[in-house]
Amino acid sequence: MSRKSSAPPDEVFLSHSSSDARFTARLANVLAAYGLETFLSKRHIAGAQQWHDEIGAALKRCDWFVLILSPHSVRSQWVKHELIYALQANRYKGRILPILYRTCDPDKLSWTLSAFQRIDFRTDFHEGCRQVLNIWKIDYSPAARKARPRR
Repeated sequence: MSRKSSAPPDEVFLSHSSSDARFTARLANVLAAYGLETFLSKRHIAGAQQWHDEIGAALKRCDWFVLILSPHSVRSQWVKHELIYALQANRYKGRILPILYRTCDPDKLSWTLSAFQRIDFRTDFHEGCRQVLNIWKIDYSPAARKARPRR
């Protein structure tokens, strides 16, 4: 299954293990620098909020699903729940993007992931960012990032 290239997303859901929060926040910062909205649970859910409901609302609202793959995420039941939702939701058809952050076996999370092309961040963060942004026809330059106007 290939990635569907298209116009920039309205909002990207970043599915990840809390153990990978630092990498995920770094990626979210890059996307924000290019004017892309992201949902990152640690940033968007206040302590008193019902996090389960907030995640569900974000999954229903976002139009791209980015899955951060690592040994932690492939063992996470919450990442699995989020992925199952994305796989079943028509809104994410052609809009699921697995990112390989750390070497792992994605089949432990879902046998369906073998059908998706992955973007490999393991050796070069900036090259990974370039490939992600290229999906939405956005040129990436680590030295000259400029925020795009938000819609």
